[in-house]
Amino acid sequence: MTQELYQKAIKFAGEKHSEQKVPGTNSNYLLHLSNVAMEVLIAHSFDDVFDINFAVQIALLHDTIEDTNTTFEDIKSNFGIAIAEAVQALSKDETLQSKREKMVDSLTRINKLAKEVAIVKLADRITNLQTPPRHWNKSKVISYCEEAKLISSILNGKNEYLNKRLSLKITAYEKAIQTLNS
Repeated sequence: MTQELYQKAIKFAGEKHSEQKVPGTNSNYLLHLSNVAMEVLIAHSFDDVFDINFAVQIALLHDTIEDTNTTFEDIKSNFGIAIAEAVQALSKDETLQSKREKMVDSLTRINKLAKEVAIVKLADRITNLQTPPRHWNKSKVISYCEEAKLISSILNGKNEYLNKRLSLKITAYEKAIQTLNS
């Protein structure tokens, strides 16, 4: 059953993100989405006490509301209310002013839902803690790392494997920051 759900979700996401690239690359955005899903799948092999079907669909759809013209209702009608609520929680509220406010709000909403939503957020940040895009200045890279620490702190205990993996990625990212010029 997971394969069919994966295929339906990635097809939907692929259509919605068809013009989007992974920031700082020429890679199609599906690369990011499939990497988040991969993190979730591997986490499940270490700790299978979460709904993999639910988590993988959320992983593939997590940026559709935030980054495309997809609405909550679009997700709800195609994937159900629980997935729509999860994707909404993973989306920043653009009516809020600061980046930190948006992140804390999203993390608060994530914590009110099933742990699979937090698992996807952890997997998303792990995936995003690659080499920073070249166009980012040192201040932005430091800010992104601080945001990762906030995510790690607020979502601590949601999945031991992913929590440890995020911690290791943060440490590596901090080391990379040391090599950047201001």
